[in-house]
Amino acid sequence: MKYSRVYINSLAYELAPEVVSSSELESRLAPLYQKFRIPMGQLAALTGISERRWWPKGHQLSDGAIKAARKAVAETGIEVADLGALVYTGVCRDQHEPATACRIAAELGVSKDTAIYDISNACLGVLSGILDIANRIELGQIKAGMVVSCESARDIVDVTIENMLAEPTMQNFAQSLATLTGGSGAVAVILTDGSLPLLTARQHQLLGASHLSAPEHHRLCQWGLQEAGQHLYREFMRTDAVTLLKEGVELAKHTWEHFLEQRDWLVEQVDKVICHQVGAANRKQVLTALNIPAEKEFPTYQQLGNMGTVSLPVSAAMAHDQGFLQVGDQVSFLGIGSGLNCMMLGIKW
Repeated sequence: MKYSRVYINSLAYELAPEVVSSSELESRLAPLYQKFRIPMGQLAALTGISERRWWPKGHQLSDGAIKAARKAVAETGIEVADLGALVYTGVCRDQHEPATACRIAAELGVSKDTAIYDISNACLGVLSGILDIANRIELGQIKAGMVVSCESARDIVDVTIENMLAEPTMQNFAQSLATLTGGSGAVAVILTDGSLPLLTARQHQLLGASHLSAPEHHRLCQWGLQEAGQHLYREFMRTDAVTLLKEGVELAKHTWEHFLEQRDWLVEQVDKVICHQVGAANRKQVLTALNIPAEKEFPTYQQLGNMGTVSLPVSAAMAHDQGFLQVGDQVSFLGIGSGLNCMMLGIKW
C-alpha cells in the first residue's frame, strides 16, 4: 500500500486516571505467590512494567474516546462536518451493537453524510482504522476522517486474578501473566488530504504500509466469554506468551523485509520506530530481530502497560510531545497483534 495525499494531523489521547502498580496486583496474589514461593517483584521483573492506569469503576468506554476525540478536534480546528468517516477500533466496546462509533459520532455532532462504523483487529485496531481512512482519502472519497479507540483492563484483570486464586497452578499463572500487564487509555487520530484549513502545524505524511498474517496461530492469545454456569458467562483471557513471542517475532521479520523493500528503504534510513507496547522481553527480541538500535524506539510500557490498540498511537503522541520524533524523520509504526497479524506503517514526520 502506497499513499500520496494522506496526512496525520492529530494524535490526541486521554490517559485513565487511576494508577495501579505491579506490586498492588501482586499483593492480591499473595496466596498464590506463597504457595509456589514466588518472590514479590516478579511481575515487574518479568515484564518491565512497574505500573499501569485504569478507568474508574463504571466508566463507559465511549466516554474516554469522546474526550480524546474532542481534544483532536480542538487541536486541529477541523470542522466536524468535514469528517467523512468516523471509525471506532477498540477491542473493548460499549456493547455488541450498535457500533460504539455511533455514540461518539452523536456526541461530536457529525454530518449525516459521515460513514460511522467499528473495526476489530486485536491490538492492531487503530492501525487498521488509519489505513481504512487513508484508503478513502487516497481514493478521493473523503477529505478527512477520524479513528478513535478506548481500552479498559480493569475488569479482565480483576476476573483473571480471581481465576488465578481459584485455580492456583503454575500453568494458570503462566497463561495469565500477560493479562496482568493491561493498561487503559483512549486515543483519537485525525487524517486529512492536506487541503483543509487547520489550526495545527502537525502534518505527518503517511507514505505506505505493509501487512502480513499467520492465522494458524489464532489460538495463542484469546480474550472472550466462557460459560460459568446456566445462563451465566464470564470473561476470560489466556496467552501462550512464549510461543506468541516466538511466532510474533518471526512474522515481524518477514513483514519488516516486505516493508523495507516496498518503501525502498535500508534499515539505516529508518530514523525512529514506534512499537506496540507489550513489555521488556518483547521489545528486546523484536528490535534485535529487526536490527533496530534501542535508541531509535520510544518505550512507554514501563508506566502505561499494554493498552491494546491505544498503546502505539499514544506512544507516538508522547514521543512527538517530548521531541523524540522530529519534523522530517522517517518513522515506522510497528504493530503485532494476536491473530497473528503484523502491520507496519511508514510516515514522514
